[in-house]
Amino acid sequence: MNVTLPDGTVLTLADGASTADVAAEIGPGLARVALAGVVTCAGHDGEVFDLHRSLPADCNIKILTATDADADSLLLLRHSAAHIMAEAICKLFPETKLVYGPPLEDGFYYDIDLDHSITPDDFPKIEEEMRRIVKENRRFSRVDMTREEGLCKLRDEGSRYKIDNAERAEGDALSFYVTGENVGTDFEDLCRGPHIPATGVVKAFQVRQVSRSHYRGDVNDQPLQRVYGTAFLKKSSLKDHNERLEEAKKRDHRVLGKELDLFTIDEVAGQGMILWLPNGAVVRTELQNYLSAEMVKLGYSMVYTPHIGRLKMYRTSGHFPYYKESQFPPMFENERARVLNDLWEACYARGDAEGFSEAEQGAMAALEVTDDSAGLRLTEKGYAAVADGKERNLKAIEALLEEGDGFLLRPMNCPHHIRIYASRPRSYRDLPVRLAEYGTVYRYEQSGELSGMTRVRGFTQDDAHLFCTEAQLADELLTTVKLTRQVLEMLGLSDYRVRIGLRDEASDKYVGSKESWERAEAAVRKAARDSGVEFSEEAGEAAFYGPKIDFVVKDCIGRSWQLGTVQADYNQPERFDLTYVDRDNKPHRPVMVHRAPFGSMERFVGILIEHFAGAFPLWLSPVQVGVVSVSEKSEAFSREVYDSLQKAGLRARLDVSGEKIGPKKHRLRAAKVNYILVVGEQEFASRTVNVNERGGKTIGNLSIEAFIKACREEIDTNSLCSLLVKD
Repeated sequence: MNVTLPDGTVLTLADGASTADVAAEIGPGLARVALAGVVTCAGHDGEVFDLHRSLPADCNIKILTATDADADSLLLLRHSAAHIMAEAICKLFPETKLVYGPPLEDGFYYDIDLDHSITPDDFPKIEEEMRRIVKENRRFSRVDMTREEGLCKLRDEGSRYKIDNAERAEGDALSFYVTGENVGTDFEDLCRGPHIPATGVVKAFQVRQVSRSHYRGDVNDQPLQRVYGTAFLKKSSLKDHNERLEEAKKRDHRVLGKELDLFTIDEVAGQGMILWLPNGAVVRTELQNYLSAEMVKLGYSMVYTPHIGRLKMYRTSGHFPYYKESQFPPMFENERARVLNDLWEACYARGDAEGFSEAEQGAMAALEVTDDSAGLRLTEKGYAAVADGKERNLKAIEALLEEGDGFLLRPMNCPHHIRIYASRPRSYRDLPVRLAEYGTVYRYEQSGELSGMTRVRGFTQDDAHLFCTEAQLADELLTTVKLTRQVLEMLGLSDYRVRIGLRDEASDKYVGSKESWERAEAAVRKAARDSGVEFSEEAGEAAFYGPKIDFVVKDCIGRSWQLGTVQADYNQPERFDLTYVDRDNKPHRPVMVHRAPFGSMERFVGILIEHFAGAFPLWLSPVQVGVVSVSEKSEAFSREVYDSLQKAGLRARLDVSGEKIGPKKHRLRAAKVNYILVVGEQEFASRTVNVNERGGKTIGNLSIEAFIKACREEIDTNSLCSLLVKD
């Protein structure tokens, strides 16, 4: 077999060779640190193979090594660490029923069904048992079975969770991993893999926390415990990780948001609903003002649309029922509309040839739906729809819904913008049409998944939708990618990677023709290349209507966040029958671009709070300057200084209380106010202000005119640092 390395070198090995054999062929140094192989060939697109698993004939391979610098190596390690933790828990609590345990970007977890409540007091015992398993350096052994054999084995063992996982698994085979060589006695788990060669590879780990969860996220199903941990290949990496976590606690936007009066979440108003306080509203408004000014330069038009829309519109777009589980329940005009919608959903979900249930027949009979009602007819088997297939059946029900329908809190803004485009005839001379809105959308996230501003139920997108000809698509995509980069880099979020999300051809969630997808995917690849960014491609990460370019940003303490997005869409214009008249005087189909540089304003501001630790640059700060008087003798001049700042457009705060100057300055520093102006008798006499930076540096005395001029320059240039502080 021929194995091609990343540098193009081709090695010829015996059939059945493994990644370990490839590493040994290259050299003993690589063989010592090799963990697994990333294999690409027919049937295996970047699949990770265990170190000793036989490779398919003729493939490309990248060898993963024992380094914490490689994300793939860490995922592999953490998947294995999850098994080690699961074994330790089972040893300590034999009645444990295992559910599943995936790796995460910063660790891993395992969901377990256990009557005993695991608490932080149990963590040292679990870690001690894990150390014993690691010290034994047992091999991870893969056992493959046919699907029938594997299911038979699991049914004999009787775990509903493992049986369910196996039944949901794709393919004709099931695999198990034994932590050791002794099948039947050593710990084993149903798992697709891959894993590290042996338990001893794990050099540093920690059990971090435990929380509640439910099986498959269903609150009506079995409550579970989710035990979290993390693992690294070096102890120093774990130490660095813990230091970052401590820093993250100091920057927690939920804590800083309360301390700085930026936002609140009120149980009476509703979980997951952000109430922006005046200070937070300033930050949001300044961000929106910046982006709005940039959009004016690029020819965007601002629009406003309702927070609610007719269900028919979302059926057409595909958002309903594709994302029904994450949407708020529809609101129906009447009971007839509710029943017909239930019928539509049933028809959507079932096969073409099936009739309706007795309950559905009864519901239709009560509505007097007969063979005269828009295509629904009575058959020997009961009520059915016209015989031409599901699409025709759906249209028959939709015709009945024209007499009364439901409404939905909007899950996305794009259908509303589509209807604005469709509000009048369009010519090729009108295109591109660029519509933008700061539009609030709603998702019914599970309460256990809500987290401050970063996971909410109502959020505002800096949304825009561009309608263009196919010939204009490349330029529009490139411009939006550049705008997204500009926004992120202007805020110091310049450490990012670009991910192109493509469709998974094996999935049925994507709408539209293969041809339109291929054109859209080629367009986003070209836009990413032409913008000069490096990018990766990930199948299955596309939106259901088109591929996308996502910006995954690292903040100042190394955490990754998916923020801006740019998407190409041939399918929504098709679904809504959008047209424009071209030079040939015939109707043609436009192409859509969806883009949001910030993404969610709530999430973006939450991330910014943590990125800046609440100490915003001057142009974003809710309070930019504090003025404090030393005594009553300087009070009048302090007020004069304050008035001058206000007139210059600076956000200022005045403190002329009789309190000592120290506590006054301390309060302003705690509030992260950028500059503190101390005004005493000396300043009054010289008509200057003593300028202090919030970090504690004294800048010195300046005239109020000079200070205002410096502040205006700092604001107008969107500077991230003080122009008055000299290094």
